[in-house]
Amino acid sequence: MTILSFDDALGRLLTHAQAVTDTDFVPTHMARGRVLAKSLVSSLNVPPLDNSAMDGYAVRCADVPKAGTRLPVMQRIAAGHMGPALVSQTAARIFTGAPIPVGADAVVMQELCTQKGDTVIVNTVPRPGQAIRRCGEDIAAGVEVIAANTRLIAAHLGLAASIGAAELCVFRQLHVALFSTGDELTMPGEPLKPGGIYNSNRTMLHALLEGLGCLVTDRGIVPDQREATQAALREAAQAHDLILTSGGVSVGEEDHVKAAVSAEGALDLWKIAIKPGKPFAFGSIRKIGAGETATESSASPITPFIGLPGNPVASFVTFLMLVRPFILAMQGTSCVTPRVLHLRADFAWEGDARREFLRARINDEGGLSLYPHQGSAVLTSCAWADGLIDNLPGHSIQPGDIVRFIDFNALG
Repeated sequence: MTILSFDDALGRLLTHAQAVTDTDFVPTHMARGRVLAKSLVSSLNVPPLDNSAMDGYAVRCADVPKAGTRLPVMQRIAAGHMGPALVSQTAARIFTGAPIPVGADAVVMQELCTQKGDTVIVNTVPRPGQAIRRCGEDIAAGVEVIAANTRLIAAHLGLAASIGAAELCVFRQLHVALFSTGDELTMPGEPLKPGGIYNSNRTMLHALLEGLGCLVTDRGIVPDQREATQAALREAAQAHDLILTSGGVSVGEEDHVKAAVSAEGALDLWKIAIKPGKPFAFGSIRKIGAGETATESSASPITPFIGLPGNPVASFVTFLMLVRPFILAMQGTSCVTPRVLHLRADFAWEGDARREFLRARINDEGGLSLYPHQGSAVLTSCAWADGLIDNLPGHSIQPGDIVRFIDFNALG
């Protein structure tokens, strides 16, 4: 099977990403990370009427021809309360968010005024519209405030709440089956067996999936046996939208995932010209109905399969750069690629023939520092870094060069 470039591999994955169509209605405050299924249109203006942008005094500009004008204060208007029309040659004490009384055309902040008993001295000449938030200046009735297929962040939820939306129509969550392969793996909390290592990928990938809003079925560790691997894939395919594994996709005698996937479905992609993460697999597993065999179910629906490398850094990087966009596309998100920053490299690096994703941190001078050990088993580099440098094949880096940087904060 041909080794694909990163771009070709990502493109192939995205062509196979079938977006879910089922929807749920969820309370707005619980919709963070979900994908909006229907655009949200405002039925009202925000703010609903002119209101004060600060604490101060509402006045008519014509009544304050010069600094030092004294006006009687005839009313007090707090947020959430309506005041009567402003009488000519008077002022109204007003607070932030309070409705502007009819007749007033400016608010003078309290720091520019002097209260004298029942009067106020206005120490500046106001301009029409000063410190007034106009009706609908944030949102006008009838406009779309959040487009369909938007992955919702906290600001979106606040925006939806500001127009009175108590619940939102979102696409249902993806169900993902997660398991690891490898007889050497031991779960944290258990005694480490001779020759064993603790399973970091399981915890890391579970957290990454939940961070994308997926419902995860943790199917544990599968032994390094082809029959056990096939059985695990076959069972996981029945009730999940995606199967994600780590380990067992290389070329060793104990790496059974490739053969198992081919036996239970089809392997469409294996090996990518990236570093770390070359042994990456993508395919599909047939959903076998009751009483069927794998051969008889050739026309049955399928469940996508992604096999990540076993080395933890390679697993982490390939998840962020390949699995994440695939999941976002399945969730119905319109934008699946992360924003790239262009920052200065404060290090030298000899490029590789493969496309590299280097762990780096933004330093105090605004440039990028490189973690000294870029090995695919050094998970410390991922915890230390702020993001990944996307370095094209064969490209060496010198101090002062501008490089492509993907911030981990953009990959949540």
